[in-house]
Order: sequence, then structure tokens, then C-alpha cells
Amino acid sequence: MTTQSVEALHARASWLLQNGNVGETIEAHEALLAAAPDLADSWFNLAFLQRRAGQLEEALAGYQRALDLGVASPEEAHLNRGVIFANDLARNEAAESEFRAALAIRPDFARAAQNLGNVLEDRGDRAGAREAYERTLALEPGNAQALARFASLSDDVSSQGPILDRVRAAIAVAPSPLDRADLGFALGRALDAAGAYDEAFEAYRDANRANRESLAGGPAVYDPAASEEEINRLIRAFPASAPEPEAGLDGSQWPIFICGMFRSGSTLVERILSAHSQVTGGGELPLISRLVRNGPQPYPDAVGAAPPETIADLRAAYLEGLRALHPEGRVTDKRPDNFLHIGMIQRMFPEARIVNTVREPIDNCLSVWFLHLNPSVAYAHELATIAHWLGQYRRLMAHWRALYPDAILDMDYDALVTDPKPQIERLLDFCGLPWEDGVLAFHEAGGTVRTASAWQVRQPLYARSSGRWRNYERHLDGLRAALDAG
Repeated sequence: MTTQSVEALHARASWLLQNGNVGETIEAHEALLAAAPDLADSWFNLAFLQRRAGQLEEALAGYQRALDLGVASPEEAHLNRGVIFANDLARNEAAESEFRAALAIRPDFARAAQNLGNVLEDRGDRAGAREAYERTLALEPGNAQALARFASLSDDVSSQGPILDRVRAAIAVAPSPLDRADLGFALGRALDAAGAYDEAFEAYRDANRANRESLAGGPAVYDPAASEEEINRLIRAFPASAPEPEAGLDGSQWPIFICGMFRSGSTLVERILSAHSQVTGGGELPLISRLVRNGPQPYPDAVGAAPPETIADLRAAYLEGLRALHPEGRVTDKRPDNFLHIGMIQRMFPEARIVNTVREPIDNCLSVWFLHLNPSVAYAHELATIAHWLGQYRRLMAHWRALYPDAILDMDYDALVTDPKPQIERLLDFCGLPWEDGVLAFHEAGGTVRTASAWQVRQPLYARSSGRWRNYERHLDGLRAALDAG
């Protein structure tokens, strides 16, 4: 191919990178690299696009090819490989290696240091994570997220300690609502740990307000009527038990689904199950939500009425995604909001086990309010709207239980932490797993935990979070009224 032709391909790929859709731009870069395979920066761009398209292994290979060809900013390629390993593939050791490689090339690369801290925190390396966040803050003193994570790992439990003074000062000058939210939730957690409950409540209130304001396009507003109609649509779409499954299905290796309200004990249940020799903890997998977006439309009506061959295609797509992440064995899918999609799950996996985690309602609502969720989760910013959403969750779960009584186990967090062994025996029996003493020592297991409960589930079972609402009782009249109304 002539130099002029390569230049034309390069110009088209570059234009599409700024203006085209992902699929078309990938095709343009593939055509360019077929003609000129030594263009390191084009391999980098192709890998960036492939990650956006969900082509993760291809993206990893593309970034590696860019590195092999001497890409201009190799630390960026290592960073991006690390993010794929950490965020998409749950391969944290590989991610750590990539972030350290980026820092070896460029010691002042704050994003690599911060990502390294995140990975080490997820793996339970508290000292290593603190060191990485300190390094980030030395490079970027105004990095609100790094300061928030660093403060959350502090051993200083005084409400007037130097770390919290630093957080308060950072909130006062934070340039954006998102920064104020990151710091505010960290402040609330630290004040709660210090027993300064009135101050903690105020900090959480301010943090939730900032989180609501941080959403691009304007604050998210919770619409109770729309939420009720969403639940009504799901109930209408699945009015009866699933049809008889096709013959010959082998459900022995199907996933164990763990769902429920956020902050209701799902991470704890997953850690207990993943301590069993026959189970791998999958974490919060995006597979069901991906099928909801990309499967038959309109959802949920089209799935409720779908013929067996469509359901078989959905099942195959889910299992393909699952095996790309976890090639073998029984895997947990711990996505709390999958409770919305139990109708679809039951059609796809009629023999699947579904564990629904439940908790004392006031504690559950308060704990959700203490959690820094994505600002688009509109119900999470006010205690009254959390209570309303809890009521809708309970209404839908009552419907699912009526349809699939043998497929769903309610696992009560408060009972589990108070008297664990009989509850764990119920759990294992429901999942068809033999008893193993190791499940009682789940907190000693390694592995990655990427939720707000990451540090709690690395401790032996404790009951101090049950009845936590009593510390905030003077602030909860409105929440009680909302729960009573629901």
C-alpha cells in the first residue's frame, strides 16, 4: 500500500476518533493497522476504543502492542491496562503490577499512585494503601478522593484529630460538589467511628446534598410515582411462575445470585460463601444489567413474553460473560439491585439459587444514607426517599416469593451476626453445599472486596452494626414516619 493510502487511512481514523461512533472508529483503526502495523499510538487508540466496546482482552493486547512498539507515553498504557485488570476483570495482582510499572517509568504519576492505593485497599493491604494515598497527596495535595480514602484508613478515631481537621479544611475550599461529597462521606464515617453522632449526622446530610448536586445535567430527583410504576411493570411482566424449562439443562454450575437492598449484608453473605471450597466470589457483576440494556426490548415486557429460544440466547450470553471472568466453578453474582430482575433470572436459570439479604429497616435506610452511591441513584439522598424505595423493594420481593418460593432464601443480617452457625447452615443447605468449618473463618480468606464493606468483612462476625440507628435516634422521626407510611 502506498504512503498516500496509509495517510488517508490515518486521517480517517483520526477524524472518527473525535467524531465517529465506537464501532466505526474501531474498524477504521483496524484497517489502518492492517496496512501499517507499526503505529504505536494507533494501537493505543484502538485499545482505548476496544475497552469502551467491552473487548477487554483485545484492549489489553492492543496496549501491550503499543508498549512493544515504543508508544510515546508508556506509563499511560500501563495505567490503562491496570484499570482493565482491576475494574473489569478483578485481576488485582496483575493490576498492581501495571500500576507499579507506570510509577517506575514516571514516579510523579499521581493517577497511577491513586489507582495503586485503590487496588491495595481492595486486597486488604491497609498499610500499602495508606502509603499509596500519601504518595498521591504529596503529588496532588488537593486530590479530594485520595484524601477521603486516606482519612477512611486512618487509625485516629478522635473527632478533633489532625486528619479530620485536614478533611474539614478541604471541604471548605473544595472546588466541586463531587469533591465535597467524597470528603463529606469520609468525614461522616470518621465522626461515627469517634462516637460524635450528631456531628456525623450533619456531615452525612451535607455529603448527600453535595452528592445530589454533583450529577452532570442537574440534581437527580426521586419520583415516587415513577418508582411505583417501575415495580408495577415488573409485576405485570412476570405475572406467573416461569414456564417449564427446556429439557437437558445442567444447573450444577449455575451462579448463586445474592441481591437485596444496598447495605443489607450481601457482601458478608458472599464472603461466607466464597470461603467454601466449591465457590468463587464473583462480586458485583454487570452481566444481568447488560442483558437488561441490550436484550429484548421493551424490558421487562419483552423478556416476560420471550420464547424459549430467546431465553436460551440470554442464558448463553450471560454464561459467556461469566466464564470470561471466572472460567470454571460455582460463582456468586452479588449485584444487590438484581432483585429487580429475578423474573428474568428465573426464566434464564430456573434452578438457580437466589439469596435475598434483609436487615432491620431503620438500620438499612440509615446505612444506605451513609453510603456514597452514584449520584444518579436518586432515592439515596434523603432518608424519606430511601424508606419509600425500601417499600417498593419489599412489594416486589413479595411478588417474587409468591412466584418462586423454592428459589429464594431470605438471609437476615441481624440473625446472621447474632447467631451465625445455624444461619450459615441454612445458607449452605439452600445452595446445595456441604458444611465446611472454613466458612466460619471467612474473614481470614484473602481476595478482593470492592464494596463499602471491604474492611468489615475482613473481621470476625460482630453485631455492633445491628441497632446502630439508636445512636441517631433523635434525628430519625421523619424516617420512622416514612417507613410507617410505606
